[in-house]
Order: sequence, then structure tokens, then C-alpha cells
Amino acid sequence: MRRVTGLAARTISSSVAINPRLSQTMAITTISSSEPISRRFGGLPEISTPSFAGGVAGIVFFSAAAASSLGQEVHAKEMAQKFNPKEVVLYQYEACPFCNKVKAFLDYNKIPYKIVEVNPISKKEIKWSDYKKVPILTVDGEQMVDSSVIIDSLFQKMHPEISKSEDDEETKWRKWVDNHLVHLLSPNIYRNTSEALESFDYITTHGNFSFTERLVAKYAGATAMYFVSKKLKKKYNITDERAALYDAAETWVDALKERPYLGGSKPNLADLAVFGVLRPIRYLRSGKDMVDNTRIGEWYSRMENTVGEPARIKE
Repeated sequence: MRRVTGLAARTISSSVAINPRLSQTMAITTISSSEPISRRFGGLPEISTPSFAGGVAGIVFFSAAAASSLGQEVHAKEMAQKFNPKEVVLYQYEACPFCNKVKAFLDYNKIPYKIVEVNPISKKEIKWSDYKKVPILTVDGEQMVDSSVIIDSLFQKMHPEISKSEDDEETKWRKWVDNHLVHLLSPNIYRNTSEALESFDYITTHGNFSFTERLVAKYAGATAMYFVSKKLKKKYNITDERAALYDAAETWVDALKERPYLGGSKPNLADLAVFGVLRPIRYLRSGKDMVDNTRIGEWYSRMENTVGEPARIKE
């Protein structure tokens, strides 16, 4: 019963060569999935009355879920009072880890946003902008670029009273995400031909490709990125890509110091950055291996519940 009670307590506390442009794009992409995470709990202690045990368990789980839902609702109302833009538009590649960082922030803060999926070859959707990378975020017509800068700008609009330090724990781990964790993704998702094809199967299904581009990208792209991933391993001194990914996951869990989140009782910007970067690979082979072979699964599940449903406006 300790495992069940512990989970409820933590949940309650959280509530208070192909086209070179295409090659460049795919080198920084990962794959996302909306498949729900399985929950695995320890068995309840034996009680003489089975219905009583079931009733207690039901109350615990119902209370935890209700507390989490209430916490998200209160958080969303607080944010709406401080920051309530009329239109937020994210120009993105669905599989880009930097774009997913921004989406994690928007989803957690319940900021409604529209998505414009950018064609990674023509980039016609962002021809209006002098900046030719993604993510690009427009807030009531104001353009913001670079994922970390976007998040900092939004956070400042929402919390003008808070001054961020460059030396604090949160900033340190956000830099770790951008300078280390994100570089482990491509070598892992393109580790071999089968994983490369698995990755491009998602990219070509969810990305903004024409029929011809989809065919070329899936097979020629997977082959090209397999070789690109080998170059990335050398560039970032990665000997064993899976071991490096596992080590990063364990390093992050150690940084939590048994707290529910790095931010304590609720996620901070570092929690959202790690979650956003890892969310696209969670159900690929690399992501499944990471959860099966490290301690990060419990934190990830907690983050998934806390971030909640996407705030994206579906047209």
C-alpha cells in the first residue's frame, strides 16, 4: 500500500544524398506519440474483505486524480489572469525537439495556440520571416524565435515580478538540455536501419510533406540519417549512444534529489525542457529502452499527468 499512497501524495503535492535542407532538419528531429503511458502499481496488502480493499484503492486513486485535475484548473486560471493573448501561433516541425520544448511550456500553462506545420524542404510557410529555422512563435503578431528565448519571454510576460538568475539550478539544467541531452537523440533514433525507418515512418506521416517528398524522405532520408547519426556521435564524443542516453536519464533523476520535480512540488522550466525534449521519443524503441533501463519512468509519468492535454487549438 506504501507505493499507492506515495503516488497519491506526490500527485496531490503537485497540484498545490537528399535535399541538404532535409538532412539538416532531420538531424535535429525526434518522434512524438500520443500513446498513453501504462501505469504499474505494486499490489495492495491482503485484506480479509476484498471489496473493502478495492474501495480503499478506489478512493485513493479517485482523490489523486481529482487533486491533479483541480491543480491544473487552478494553475490555468492563474495564468489566464496574468497572460491572456488573443492569438498564439507556433510554426514547427512536429518531430523537432526544440519545438516540443515550446509546446510543453504552452501545454502546461494552458495557453491556447495554433500550429502551422512547416515543410522542411520548401519552408514556404515561413517565407514571411527573415528567420528560417523553427520554432517560430507569434504572440498577437509579435515574432519570437529560439526555443529557450521564446520560453524566457513568455515566462517574463506571465511573471514580471520574478527575476531569473543565470547561476541557479533551474538555469543550469536548462542549459544541460540544450547542450547535452538534445544531442543524444539523433544518434539513438537513427542508431540502425530499422530504428531509422521507424523514426521516418512517423516523420513522413505527421510532417508537412508532399506525396513525392514523403516517399523520398522515408527511405532515402532514413538511409542518409543513419550515416549522419554516426557523424554526430563523433562530433559529440559519443561512444555508445544507448549508454549515453541511459546515463543522461540517470543524471536527471539524481538531480531531482527525490523531489517530485526539480522545481519541488511543481515543475519548473527545467522539468518542462527535459519532458518536452523526451516526449517525442517516448514510444520509439529508444524511448522504451530508456524507461525500461533507467529510473526516469516515474518522473516522466508524473510530468505527463501534470502537463495534461495539449492546449493546441484544432481547426
